[in-house]
Amino acid sequence: MPKYTKFEELPVWQEAARLYNRVLDLLEEPGVPLTPGFRNQLDRAALSVSNNIAEGFERVTNNELLAFLAIARGSGGEVRSMMAVVKDRPKLRPLLRHLREIRALAESCARQLTAWTGSMEASPVQGKRHLTSAVRQQRDAADKARSFRLNFLRGLKPTHPLYASAEARAARGEPEGEGNSQ
Repeated sequence: MPKYTKFEELPVWQEAARLYNRVLDLLEEPGVPLTPGFRNQLDRAALSVSNNIAEGFERVTNNELLAFLAIARGSGGEVRSMMAVVKDRPKLRPLLRHLREIRALAESCARQLTAWTGSMEASPVQGKRHLTSAVRQQRDAADKARSFRLNFLRGLKPTHPLYASAEARAARGEPEGEGNSQ
């Protein structure tokens, strides 16, 4: 499974961007008989899908991510609803292909978001900030032990048997391969 480092790499974000651009294509068509309120709401709902995916991806915990993915999915549902509401309007018949394409893109986003949230809800990983006190204590103890060991190794005298070891050289910040010639 690929590990994404930027939201722009996410296939679902890319699909949501296509959705928004397709909505813009529709809204930029000359003479499209849609009210200003409908246009504004469609524009905002379609853009909300990609924006909430991005915002959730940039959050730290899985719970935060899941919340934003749920909002993104809801916005996609809003776009689908808007397409369903106007699909039978006689004045929009010439644009029926555009309406169907927008609806299909919104459905695709919903399927991907549903799959992603389902896999996250089944995962034992809870995100960076979601650590139990026992896990925090274990990490703190491990950090203290590492710190103690590094300080010990840095403080060794050249006559100590471990002084020339790779670990002690690394603790002192010496490049690899430089040994002590004593």
